[in-house]
This record gives sequence, C-alpha cells and structure tokens, in this order.
Amino acid sequence: MSDTTDGTASAEDVAGGSMTTVMLLGSGERSRELTLAFQRFGAEVIAVDEYPGAPAHTVADRAVVLTLTDAAALTTLIEDERPDIVVADTGAVAADALIAVAERGEVDVVPTPRSARLALDGEGLRRLAADELGLPTAPFWFAGSVEELDAIAAHAGFPLVVKPVAAAPGEGQSVLLRPEDVEPAWERAVAGGRLSMHRVMAESLVDVDVEVTLMTVRTIGPAGPAVSFCEPIGHQELDGHTVEAWQPQQLSASALDAAKSIAARIVNSLGGRGVFAVELLVRGDEVYFADVRPRPHDTGLVTLRSQRLSEFELHARAILGLPVDTIMISPGAVEVNYRTPEDADEIGPARQRQVLAEALVVAESDVRLFNGSDQSSGRAWCSLASATAPDVIVARDRVRRIAATLRNLS
Repeated sequence: MSDTTDGTASAEDVAGGSMTTVMLLGSGERSRELTLAFQRFGAEVIAVDEYPGAPAHTVADRAVVLTLTDAAALTTLIEDERPDIVVADTGAVAADALIAVAERGEVDVVPTPRSARLALDGEGLRRLAADELGLPTAPFWFAGSVEELDAIAAHAGFPLVVKPVAAAPGEGQSVLLRPEDVEPAWERAVAGGRLSMHRVMAESLVDVDVEVTLMTVRTIGPAGPAVSFCEPIGHQELDGHTVEAWQPQQLSASALDAAKSIAARIVNSLGGRGVFAVELLVRGDEVYFADVRPRPHDTGLVTLRSQRLSEFELHARAILGLPVDTIMISPGAVEVNYRTPEDADEIGPARQRQVLAEALVVAESDVRLFNGSDQSSGRAWCSLASATAPDVIVARDRVRRIAATLRNLS
C-alpha cells in the first residue's frame, strides 16, 4: 500500500496499483454488507469471527475463526496477516489488542483506539460527551451495586431508564416505574451487557418527540478532516425485537443545526474516519446526545433504499480515503425484525414464495430474509422490509404493510 500521511489507502492503491487488504473483525450480516462494499473497490477482505460459516465468511476472500476477545490470539493474527487496515465491526473485541497494534503504527486501525475503548465504556463515553464536551444529555448516574441504584432511584425519581454500560442497543435495558423495579432492573442489566462489568447507567426518561440517528461521515483528505451528514433518520422500537426507521425525519432548522453541531463535536473528538451513528433525542428545538456507534447501525439500513450510497458504501469509502456523498434520492422506511429463539423455520418453499409475492405487491417495496446463520454479538436479523415513496408518511405505511405480511413466514 502506498504511504499516505493519514494512514488511508491512496486512490492509486484502490484503483489498481496494489490490492488493499482489509481485516474485518466481526462477520455477521452487517459485516457481510461491508465486505461487499470493500470488495467493490478491489480490496481483499479477511473476515474474522468466533464461529465458522458466519455470513461475511461466505463472501470474504478469506475467513478466519478466532475468539475476538482473546487479545493474544488477535494480536498474533494481525501480526501474521499484516493487513493494511483492521476494521472492527463489533464492539465485542479485544480493545487493548487493537490499541497496541494502532500505537505501533504498522497497521491502520478503524475505529481509533479512543473510539474502540469508549465503545466498551458507556460511562467514559457519556462523561466525555457531558463533562468534557459539554453536550446536552438527559440527567444520568452510574451505579455499581443494587444498593447504589436504589439510592439513585430514590434521588432521581421515576420513570428511570437502566441499562448496562456496555451493550447493544436495547440489550439488558429496563424502565423503572416504582421502587420494586430496581432489583429486577439491576439483574437484567448486569446479565444483559456485552461484558459483565457489574456497572449500570441510570438515566431520567426525557419526554421527547422523536429519537433520531444522524449518520455522520468523517473523512480525511488533503485539506484535513471533514464531516458530512446524512438526512436525519427517525426510529422507534415497536416491540422487543422490531425496529422501524425512516428517512428523512423532519426537524426544525434550530434542531437540525443543534443535531449537526452535537454530532460533529463528538465525532471529531473520537477521531478517525468512517460512518458514525450518532443517537439523539429531540424535543421541539431541543436536542440531547444519547449515544454514538463508530460503525454502521441498524437504523441506517434505510439508506440501502433512500440514499445513492448506503451506510456500508459510505463507511468503506471513508475508510479507504475515497470521496463520499450523502445524497438522499428518495424518502424511505425500513422495518427490521430480529430473530428470536421462538422463530420457526417450518414453512415450506412454496408458502414462502407466496408470502414474498404478497409482500412485494406493495409499491416500491423490497424484502430481505436471513437464514439465521448470524451468531455474532447483538441481535441477529430475521427479515428486512423496506419501501420508498414520494413522502416519508407513505413510505412508513408501505413498510408496515410489507412487514405485516412477512410475519406470516413464522
């Protein structure tokens, strides 16, 4: 790979001088999309995960089975393979190993060590946002025992949201409505986090109009770092295992300016390049920071239909040092249904085709089904319903009709 001052692959590398090797840590369905995006630009992808036959393994140039939280094994793999770029597409990875590799400067690591560390430290991320950067947030506290959580609840009052300090969105989360909810919420949070830290965050439940993901793309070019924004994505969790998202979510001019300011400040503080999913709470003109993920996000799946470049293509381009654009080509909506242990796979192929035909009768519709091979951290996709329309209201109505039909598959 040609040397560049910022560690990105040069345009000559990608265009055909030499093949850029990308080691992708995490090989679920999301990583499969990212693998394909890298390969379209001529990159060789080594997909790594803890189980054989992972979705990204089926399309990558090479597949490796390795425990991603094993720092010694991960370090040895990187040293043996010597990829140009290591991309962590999961938070469940040995952050210390990535930090050590990045600090040696021999391999380009995405996200940055700072982002990798904070991806597993919700407390550190929230303190960075609120205390160091001064971003507006809902009132929050941290507890290391059920007694501390009980004291916080007595002080803060109800309702109160409790979640692990390191978890996938929604994982191990509870809403406390009364004192007797405290102990079950503590048990749920410490059991449900990505890592067993026995530490939770409690947050006042803010009355908001909408939850928004602002997909923020950070690039590094000849003129230095730059950020660009996709149109805001509204989203909501419909039940324990379904998420609806739509783009664009209309915000007031003041709220949109505040959202972009918050996103730019947190992303520039984390540094590096790629797509950052910045989670925001919006009430009128008021905007509160909630979270940030330094990688594509499930709510961003709407960009597969709504934008010229999806979140996966944007992530790959930014990492490889290629130009990006965040043009939205149509209002769109998606409904992501996650696989649960109760999901049945007994339906025959004829019935499956019939259900798909009924779903795809909806105008401007699309459907993706997943075979359950994704065993990566976080929730595995079961189906994805998507639609576009002249306006977002019609798109949301269409996708709900598609998703309702797809439920006949189980």
